[in-house]
Amino acid sequence: MEPQPPFRKQSFGLGRRRALGLVLGAGLVPALAPAASAAPAVPSAARTRAATLGHQVAEVATAQIGVPYAWGGGDRLGPSLGFCDEENGYLNGQCLGESTVGFDCSGLALYCWYRASRGTVELGHYTFAQFHRSAPVERDALAPGDLLFFSRPDAPLHHVGVYAGDGAMIHAEHTGTLVARVDDVLDVPRWAGEFAGARRPGPTS
Repeated sequence: MEPQPPFRKQSFGLGRRRALGLVLGAGLVPALAPAASAAPAVPSAARTRAATLGHQVAEVATAQIGVPYAWGGGDRLGPSLGFCDEENGYLNGQCLGESTVGFDCSGLALYCWYRASRGTVELGHYTFAQFHRSAPVERDALAPGDLLFFSRPDAPLHHVGVYAGDGAMIHAEHTGTLVARVDDVLDVPRWAGEFAGARRPGPTS
């Protein structure tokens, strides 16, 4: 996984991302307010719709398995051309980002939720924004479609994957890899040690 600052504000990449946002009308959305300590009961019909949407998100993610990783790649329309910045997008000293159409981790997450929700859930293309845009989910309440976030002291919220159910995650890891499924992800020492929590996106207001 490539190192990444919390906001991924590299000047060259950010300029491209802003230009793309203007074209698509995309942008970061405000963070959700913290959940109340005593939230009202969710009607069963709403829970059913949420569960159905989550399964659809996981299905969209599964369909992307095998798509190349591209640093900065992925938007509401699907895989897109990536880019290279000072540290990311390279493999063995060669810039692959500028010649690869694919997803990075947050690009995959935003596409899956946008596509499955038919545009009602729109996430920013930043792991930090996606984390704060979504409602927290306890580990024992994970459901398909939830987003799993990972963090290190040197790289806060550096990675996100889509929970596929049955302990599995689908993610785009780093340059030179393909979108892949990781079974029993939270039992894998590497991922378990970096797990920062799960979040469940909701409709954009």
